[in-house]
Amino acid sequence: MSQNLKADLLLAFCTLIWGATFVIVKSALADASVFVFLALRFSLAAAVLALIYHREIPCLRGRKFRAQKFRDSPLAGGTLMGGLLFAGFALQTAGIQFTTPSKAAFITGFSVVLVPALLALFGGLRITKNIWAGALAALAGLYYLAVPAPDQFAHLNRGDLLVLGGAVMFALHIISVGAYSGRHPAGALSLVQVAVMAALTLIAVPLFAIARWQRPRVNWTPQLIAAVLATAILATAVAFSVQVWAQQHASSSHTAILFSLEPVFAAATSFVFFHERLGSRALAGAALIFAGILLVELRQPAQPVAPESLGEPEKQIP
Repeated sequence: MSQNLKADLLLAFCTLIWGATFVIVKSALADASVFVFLALRFSLAAAVLALIYHREIPCLRGRKFRAQKFRDSPLAGGTLMGGLLFAGFALQTAGIQFTTPSKAAFITGFSVVLVPALLALFGGLRITKNIWAGALAALAGLYYLAVPAPDQFAHLNRGDLLVLGGAVMFALHIISVGAYSGRHPAGALSLVQVAVMAALTLIAVPLFAIARWQRPRVNWTPQLIAAVLATAILATAVAFSVQVWAQQHASSSHTAILFSLEPVFAAATSFVFFHERLGSRALAGAALIFAGILLVELRQPAQPVAPESLGEPEKQIP
């Protein structure tokens, strides 16, 4: 099995896990406030990664690290990635309180289009027609899959807007992973980014309480414990470590297209566990998403974007 194919399969696996978490998180927020839940999730994930990648910790403070510029270090890369993920999850999780999981999944999927758009606007990269066509087909598919009828998406509520802000952060995170993953060990980057998320959520809990924006709340139910374990170990420690490695063999735009499968897996999870059936509109949306993926996959496998190329004009993403 080639490294490119292995990366694609692993990214699809990550998407499967993340697709299942929308319903899990929605249920968990009945027993915990947003930042308490995120603090529990990311603190446990950081502890798990510290056990897995404990051999990577010395390289973050050794001679080699001190000799290199901070901006080129795994500590800087992981901090940037963790900050973007924290912002993305904070906005998304807060938004899920006020909207439906399927609608949140569609809006989060907007990052599929944002990644190539941001690379084209600010990275000086020329995106191929296949990438644009695939991204737009996936976006259309996400709309048909997640929105039962056109009139139900006419008015965005505050939850939708919060999730949209999270989608922007997730798009920037995909780009940042593409920039750093080929330069530093995947374990070091994964550990730093999750540790940064854990620290920021632990800081946010008292700050939001002092500002009276959100009162800390937790009710230790079996449902909450299961949600914390699932999201911390599978959806964070495992999935984000896999993403960092896989993006060494896939470009940011290519990754974004694969991530458009997230609502498809969310719908499939709902069908398996809640017997939710997909109508003809939703099935048409799933077909459009797969068409978007094929537009990219039928070409030669995409190569990762080198970090230094982000500042060079007219680079082509295959």
